[in-house]
Amino acid sequence: MEPKWHRIWQETATHKTPERSEKPKYYCLDMFPYPSGSGLHVGHLRGYVLSDVWARYKKLQGYNVLHPMGWDSFGLPAENDAIKRGIHPRINTEKNIQNMKRQLEKIDAMYDWSREINTSSPEYYKWTQWIFLKMYKKGLAYRKMVPINWCPSCKTGLANEEVVNGRCERCESPVTKKNLMQWMLRITRYADRLLKDLDKLDWPEKVKTMQTNWIGYSEGAEVVFKALSARNKEEFDIPVFTTRPDTLFGATYMVLAPEHELVEKITSPYQGKEVQDYVRQSERVPEVERLSEVKQKTGVFTGAYAINPVNGEKTPVWISDYVLLAYGTGAIMAVPAHDRRDFEFATKFDLPIREVIYSQKAERKKDVSLKEAYLEEGKLINSGAFNGLSSQEAREKITQHLAQKKLGKKSVSYKLRDWVFSRQRYWGEPIPIIYCSRCGEIPVPEKDLPVELPQVEKYQPTGTGKSPLENIPEFANTTCPGCGGPAKRETD
Repeated sequence: MEPKWHRIWQETATHKTPERSEKPKYYCLDMFPYPSGSGLHVGHLRGYVLSDVWARYKKLQGYNVLHPMGWDSFGLPAENDAIKRGIHPRINTEKNIQNMKRQLEKIDAMYDWSREINTSSPEYYKWTQWIFLKMYKKGLAYRKMVPINWCPSCKTGLANEEVVNGRCERCESPVTKKNLMQWMLRITRYADRLLKDLDKLDWPEKVKTMQTNWIGYSEGAEVVFKALSARNKEEFDIPVFTTRPDTLFGATYMVLAPEHELVEKITSPYQGKEVQDYVRQSERVPEVERLSEVKQKTGVFTGAYAINPVNGEKTPVWISDYVLLAYGTGAIMAVPAHDRRDFEFATKFDLPIREVIYSQKAERKKDVSLKEAYLEEGKLINSGAFNGLSSQEAREKITQHLAQKKLGKKSVSYKLRDWVFSRQRYWGEPIPIIYCSRCGEIPVPEKDLPVELPQVEKYQPTGTGKSPLENIPEFANTTCPGCGGPAKRETD
């Protein structure tokens, strides 16, 4: 029975989708498999059988159904599998694709194989490079020196979404931090739209809540503290975002992320070694551990001070790994009386805890001092001219006061961060950018696409933060499309 219908469907091209049809269109898209193993497993088939049933159902309803299949064949999974087997990624990927296609053909899913896609084919990635250029020209793709998630085993940078419980989702090695110049995609430009458009989706509420939390919208104020370098008394602005400007009079110290660019510039020479040692130590702590509520608070005083803009007080500037560069501005005003983590830190390092929001609901010791941080709203105390205001009133009035002094403004913050896009590996489409000493950063002209991945013998990651393509002169060296002079290709 099965061979008979397999033959009939092939002979009659039953699953081929016509370009033009009077029927309404329906597009059914599967997640393309990574050809990173010798074959598909039951988990693949579970998903593909369900989508095949749905595609057939829509066809029976009278739709012209397009149900394509392809291979997500570039990237870490395919390259790691090739390295593990000691086979060149191109050869290993082609071999895996052949076997997986054989398996899918045996289940006779309703795929139009004439539209098969292979993402490692130059004919395909010409268009991913074209899309990159469009994003680059719109300012949506840019380079920046950032502390990235670094997998010491895969020897490459990882996006936050590729790190699970502090480990690489591919090889499960502990992830560290490394400062590298990276290509980023400016997805934060769409944060507000991503949030608002969730209302238009017919998705389960649980999934929409997860998306809302991932985007992480917060209203508050951006406040500028003036920091004085302990090296040379030079002044630096340190902006912080807070949802509670009503607690500003309770800020008794500041904390910078260890990776913050100002750490080196403001640290006292006497604190230099201790600070440097702490920065190196924090690089080895996974982000998920740094965010943990149960982790013991650690930190080092920089020797520098910053001026609190509402009362002119000098507040000591510390560094601690519970502050992350990727969140907010990488700096916080610490209000230990009204923030749980700040309270723990201040208690450990004997820093002042000043209550500025009074409520009878606060937990107190016998001497009426706070037993723990009070996180809710109340009436302002110890806050100068703002005493007696409710938290809600004070947030508005203190923000207005700062705006008049040009030391603050209303602001919105998102947890969503721009996407780290580049990888320091071989098996992926080259980024179509050229660097010229005379013309600077130049996009490859569209007529010259695709920039093809060269054939190489040594494709293993270098571990230096540079792609293996860096060591291939015939690829890396090129001509500037602007002035015709010698230039270098992007090798990520």
